[in-house]
Amino acid sequence: MKNETWLPGEIYKNRKLVFSLAKNDFKTKYAGSYFGTIWAFIQPIVTICVYWFVFGLALRNGSDKGVPFVLWLIAGLIPWFFFQEGLIGGTNALLEYNYLVKKVVFNIRILPVVKVFSAVFVHAFFIIIVLLIYTFMGYPPSLYAIQLLYYSFCIFMLILAMTYLTSAAVVFFRDLSQIINIGLQVGVWVTPIMWDFNDLGLSGILTKILKLNPLFYIVQGYRDSLINKVAIWQHPVFTLYFWGFTLIVFFLGTRLFKKLQVHFADVL
Repeated sequence: MKNETWLPGEIYKNRKLVFSLAKNDFKTKYAGSYFGTIWAFIQPIVTICVYWFVFGLALRNGSDKGVPFVLWLIAGLIPWFFFQEGLIGGTNALLEYNYLVKKVVFNIRILPVVKVFSAVFVHAFFIIIVLLIYTFMGYPPSLYAIQLLYYSFCIFMLILAMTYLTSAAVVFFRDLSQIINIGLQVGVWVTPIMWDFNDLGLSGILTKILKLNPLFYIVQGYRDSLINKVAIWQHPVFTLYFWGFTLIVFFLGTRLFKKLQVHFADVL
């Protein structure tokens, strides 16, 4: 390819194959267990309950977020679960589908997309559940909730950009998977999901550094859509920064993937 528009075009061209492989990936991931795909939803629900108990009940008395703390909490955790699942799956896409990588006729460039799409199924389910929970607890979503489609697309693109970089690198540096797992364990605490800048009294340069985390834009966007009723265009600087960051990572990731893909079959 002579330009960098090859990837979006190939994804669109192979969209039916991508969707079919993603659906199959989601089903086979839990095929050996008795409850099957139900496990994809149980773990996030248990995690939410644990965090809610620790931070919402044990360490708090009431909520100053305008809604019950559990609603504020899940608005931040749901996009994080999507990011975590998509990044881990996308990073290991080539390793998991190594038998396809070795097939000359198969387009391996769609494999990271398949893994990210597989994570979309669970995320879509939780979006619906969150909207129902807000409604049942007396905080029905407004028209601002439509923005969740935009922010879901944002996190999808961020994951995809990062996985083209990590999936290509992990083939030659297997320890990267463990590094990413550790990074995610730290990242969930660095990202303001269980805490708020106002609660900790953070300000100045430290706040600015923490807000450079692109997931801050996502998490804040989910809460703006469900709780704060803030429109997308009211954060122009953060929006430009997020898309600038994502596009740069996407460009670097696809360049690296394209450069190394001729060696994948030999290494795997």
